[in-house]
Amino acid sequence: MTQEQWGQLKQDLLKSIGKNNYTNWIEPLELADVNEGVATFSVPTSFLGNYVSQNFGDLILYKMNTFAPEIRRVQFRVAANSAARPVMASPAGARPDPDGAADGSASVARSGVTTDAGQPQSASDIRLNTAPLDERFTFDSFVVGKPNELAHAAARRVAEGGPVTFNPLFLYGGVGLGKTHLMHAIAWELKQRSPELTVLYLSAEQFMYRFVQALRDRKMMDFKELFRSVDVLMVDDVQFIAGKESTQEEFFHTFNALVDQNKQIVISGDRAPGEIANLEDRIKSRLQCGLVVDLHPTDYELRLGILQSKSEHYARQYPDLKLSNGVLEFLAHRISTNVRVLEGALTRLFAFASLVGHEITLELTQDCLADILRASERKVSVEEIQRQVADHYNIRLSEMIGPKRLRAFARPRQVAMYLCKQMTSRSLPEIGRRFGGRDHTTVMHGVKRIEELQMQDAQIAEDLEILRRTLEG
Repeated sequence: MTQEQWGQLKQDLLKSIGKNNYTNWIEPLELADVNEGVATFSVPTSFLGNYVSQNFGDLILYKMNTFAPEIRRVQFRVAANSAARPVMASPAGARPDPDGAADGSASVARSGVTTDAGQPQSASDIRLNTAPLDERFTFDSFVVGKPNELAHAAARRVAEGGPVTFNPLFLYGGVGLGKTHLMHAIAWELKQRSPELTVLYLSAEQFMYRFVQALRDRKMMDFKELFRSVDVLMVDDVQFIAGKESTQEEFFHTFNALVDQNKQIVISGDRAPGEIANLEDRIKSRLQCGLVVDLHPTDYELRLGILQSKSEHYARQYPDLKLSNGVLEFLAHRISTNVRVLEGALTRLFAFASLVGHEITLELTQDCLADILRASERKVSVEEIQRQVADHYNIRLSEMIGPKRLRAFARPRQVAMYLCKQMTSRSLPEIGRRFGGRDHTTVMHGVKRIEELQMQDAQIAEDLEILRRTLEG
């Protein structure tokens, strides 16, 4: 592989993993040598090499093979002019050897090189090439509230080990609601309670790349044996394999083989199994046969609880900093998008206050987090409300906007009109035009009807609350 080809490949990686990941992890890589099927990259630190190997190694190797099919392995060496200790990172996708260490990575196992989260990898982890677990993501650090209490309880039950009660456990929800946190927490708890169990945690993307590599290297039996030998299989973001027929085929057979052996499976996705487009019906059916749990968008009380938990941690870290009353409540009200944004805002706030040596007041908070607060002022459109309401009531958008007056269409139409009036700045005539050219008096009647019904009908009140949380989230 030439430097020019590596340059082209980097641009392809940029499209695949996004600008932030590319800038932080791929841009510092320098292709040093390609020799006897091994591509060697020069990296500034062993930390960066280990992280890239664990998280992007399979992807880099997969992409490189489009230019140079003879490449069978990638490795990372600390640059000679770096002050860091020259340690070779674990090769991505390496075949396990009889001693349990990945091919070419025995030095890693003996020297105790750690993952990006700081925990040493066991021989079992290296053999499986499992994704690294974040040591922050445990059950102790997970803040439980009404939107996530069922998901937390189900995850706890699975983490206790013992007989499999529901298989698979499927966790789904939007970005930053805690799916990955719970997945990592389950894995940590299982490793602590039952170290003899073989727990494999990886993303659906990593599953696909390993499958493709096994096909190319004609090592499908090794692939099948590895995945069917685990006691607990955990796959994050399963929606990634949607539309990829061969990968879905292998995932289906792996799933069935583990269930037949009464092995636990834990899956996460960004939506319910039945709503994942281009996912085969037989896989949807298998995923729905266990326990499917939704992590709802966070409510104010849960966001405040998360902020209080994080602020206690920062108070120990910055003992001289004072936090004024009302700051956490203000943030819990204003930042409702997802937990990652919320935690990131608090981290920035404490770091800024410690640098300037000021008390964390409401005024300082507004100045320091001005960009985040502006971005959190989410504007909801009429079209978005219509789509969400149609999805919620399982009707076509055309049926809700169309002329039919059947109750099955009329009630969702009135709900959508009510939400448009409450959540947008559109006038009644304008809302009417978006609903098939209806008169403003029709919109007014629909809004009044829903206002009355939500006081009398608990189901309507619940529907409105769910839709409002979804649209605000």
